[in-house]
Amino acid sequence: MTLNAKEMASYIDHTLLKADASTAAILTLCEEAAKHQFFSVCVNSQFVATAAKALEGTGVKVAAVVGFPLGASLSEVKAFEAAKAVDNGAAEIDTVLPIGLLLEGQLDAVRTDIKQVVDAVKGKAIVKVIMETGFLNDEQKIAACRLSEEAGAHFVKTSTGFGPGGATVEDVRLMRQNVSSTIGVKASGGVRDAATALAMIEAGATRLGTSSGVAIVNGTQGASTY
Repeated sequence: MTLNAKEMASYIDHTLLKADASTAAILTLCEEAAKHQFFSVCVNSQFVATAAKALEGTGVKVAAVVGFPLGASLSEVKAFEAAKAVDNGAAEIDTVLPIGLLLEGQLDAVRTDIKQVVDAVKGKAIVKVIMETGFLNDEQKIAACRLSEEAGAHFVKTSTGFGPGGATVEDVRLMRQNVSSTIGVKASGGVRDAATALAMIEAGATRLGTSSGVAIVNGTQGASTY
């Protein structure tokens, strides 16, 4: 499988979520995203308004993380953060599901948590659910996929990049097999080069979350999966 730089860029959520991120760094992120025409930038909610203003007229969307990176905020707080992010210009919300509740088997509570975020932005933004796959066995990953879809989410996503492990081809393939074709799969965490990006797409990823977007598109020419 091969993709040209423009095709690859259309998969990428260009990401900066570090605690020490500055306004200047966010503006640089936006400049890079506009130049390469990435699908979106993904930022903490504090920077949504800044990013939305910087990207106005470029066609690049803004995604905001919610309940990040632990997923342990109150559901009402996640819903409020999501709604405020949309008010400030976010078109997509990446919410972390309550990992501890999933590990305990409190499936109804997990579904309700996701649904509160979905309902808070319904008709205004799409919602991606971060599963943090490094904590989960395959049965729990499958449950997270099904709960996300039942709650009305639009994507399932592997990782925050702050937990154990990151995206793997095996997890992306498992997630793709356990959601409907209308649900997207986002590979995030450790996607740093064109070969890895292509492998994730080949496994079923429809979006890539990465802080290495520029390196990936610059390395796309000639890269291929095996």
